[in-house]
Amino acid sequence: MNSPLVELYRTHSDYLEPLPTDEKPVLNPLPGIRAVVFDIYGTLIISGTGDISLAEKQDREAQLTEALEAADLMLPAVPGKRTDLLNQTIKEHQQARQAEGIEYPEVEIRDVWREFLQAEMAKGALEDEELTAELVEQIAVEYEVRVNPVWPMPHLEQTLQGLRERQLTLGIVSNAQFYTPLMFEAFLGKDLDALGFAPEARVYSYELREGKPSTRLYEVLARQIQPLGLRPAEVLYVGNDLRNDIWPAQLCGYQTALFAGDKRSLRWREDDARLQDVRPDLILTDLQQILEVL
Repeated sequence: MNSPLVELYRTHSDYLEPLPTDEKPVLNPLPGIRAVVFDIYGTLIISGTGDISLAEKQDREAQLTEALEAADLMLPAVPGKRTDLLNQTIKEHQQARQAEGIEYPEVEIRDVWREFLQAEMAKGALEDEELTAELVEQIAVEYEVRVNPVWPMPHLEQTLQGLRERQLTLGIVSNAQFYTPLMFEAFLGKDLDALGFAPEARVYSYELREGKPSTRLYEVLARQIQPLGLRPAEVLYVGNDLRNDIWPAQLCGYQTALFAGDKRSLRWREDDARLQDVRPDLILTDLQQILEVL
């Protein structure tokens, strides 16, 4: 059954095409691969901003106002920008995790939105409203669909079907939030279970409160897939970012493929000296190319 949040993605999403890159595919056969694990934003899903990002990069006041109004919240006129408080709340949550020793902190966006909305109500910038879990999630998605346009990468469904037919385990390791999996149901009409992604092989940054390029996400994956009889060396990890995806996956023993099919999201990170000797095993310019090497 379609949820209201899935419908929000359908209503607010428009067709996107990947922007071509100048990369040439590198398609070496990889024997012994028994599982394929993907990043999401910029790899399986086109992101208009290139990636999921909670960073302050541009003025999003209009989108925030639209999101709050779409949730039927009353907005008294107040000085200043609401986005300033939202961005500050995100930073405070990140700093709290850094204080706990986490180098690459991630937030739980529902906690951020609840705190932001409570603060706005306390200062009279929002009319008092009961902040149910459903309302907080609605506002989070109303905002996300307005600031980060998304659409499935070409040949996504065919690629997943081909991997399932090869009886390969499918998984996800991604910087993500609670709403990230909703995109698959919105665009493909199937949830992750129906698409064949093993529950044990899904790792999301928001659940760990830690993001890529931390190796912890890949270490957690290795522990979770061990009962399935899988080792990292038997897993191909596919992502669009040399630093966030390829580097930590290789450090943890995974085979790697850099997805270079969309200029928006392709990240070689040539200015990062730590990556001088990091090279992916494969370079893909179309998701379907995975089927040629497995």
